[in-house]
Amino acid sequence: MWPKSLSFYRIDPSTIPDDLAERLARRPFHPCGSLDWASVGFAAPVDHDAAFAHPVGADGHALLLSLRREEKVLPGSVVRDFVDAKVAEIEDKEPRKVGRKERQALKEQATDDLLPRAFSRRAKTGAWLDLLGGWLMVDTGTASRAETLISEIREVVAGFPARLPKTQKVPSTAMTAWLADGVIGNGFKLDSECELKAPGDNGAVVKVSRMDLTCDEIRQHIESGKQVTRLGLTWNEKISFVLTDTLQLKRVQFLDVLQEEASQADDDMASLADATALLFTSELRELVDALIEQLGGLVDDPQHEEAEAPAIPAYYDRAVAEVRRTLRVSLSELQRALKVGYNHAARLVEQMEADGVVSPMGERGARTVITEEVA
Repeated sequence: MWPKSLSFYRIDPSTIPDDLAERLARRPFHPCGSLDWASVGFAAPVDHDAAFAHPVGADGHALLLSLRREEKVLPGSVVRDFVDAKVAEIEDKEPRKVGRKERQALKEQATDDLLPRAFSRRAKTGAWLDLLGGWLMVDTGTASRAETLISEIREVVAGFPARLPKTQKVPSTAMTAWLADGVIGNGFKLDSECELKAPGDNGAVVKVSRMDLTCDEIRQHIESGKQVTRLGLTWNEKISFVLTDTLQLKRVQFLDVLQEEASQADDDMASLADATALLFTSELRELVDALIEQLGGLVDDPQHEEAEAPAIPAYYDRAVAEVRRTLRVSLSELQRALKVGYNHAARLVEQMEADGVVSPMGERGARTVITEEVA
């Protein structure tokens, strides 16, 4: 139950409805049907409570959530073997070669025939709404999974205001300074892992593990102009993690002092689960607040983003260049690259779809980048 990664978003607790659990229950998870590629929905986050939003602590300062996903796995080699067998059968019976269009039709038929027998892969994404600190915390280091959870919440809470935090200090610049100084503060200390990258898209990358980060070799990399993109840290001797330049926490580990504290709860599993949730929600709130403070605090968010956001043309060309460079269509990545809010990034993607730069959203909720040659 202890989180292993963390992506966090700013929220306004006053916008969370009192009937959130009932709203989430309207979008429950169902296993894939025989002809479904994927299925996504909410489920009860703890075994001892059927509610789809489980309150943490006597004051209910946090609400645990859980998003489940199932998707069919159909290996390409299986489809190819099926098609090859059909092609061989046709060519044995008829004195002709199977053309490209017919082979494509056979592939589509094979996919439809094999889908009901395909393997299923299930995953769940845990999260909690920190009503005291004003955060949505998502137990994932993958932007697309966090984005999917936010999108699903918005289906039941219109305009759910989850925003990526923007700090006064750029994370990579701050991490580079911490590593150069060897001292951080606010309870943070260097651990034994980091990643440094030279400027430019093709810049050299240096990965360091199980090493004294204050040694001369590391300092030489910094003096040569490399920036820190990942940095191992510990906080108050309680939690260790790797901080990324996208302000995500990966490989989060709760050290023995916290796990021992949680184990002192009652022997029954429900009490242990609640005690664990109380500890990690409280500790991670304090950690995130300390981290934001160490990064100079949050940049003030406009009260009305739609009114104050720059016009689309000012960012559109950069957005097109970004998706064509990465060949990915991710709202979170566009937010980080362009320093805009969620709504602005969403409007940019909608405009790119209208202009034929990206595809409409597919069955799995994903878009693809349409190459310039195809467009």
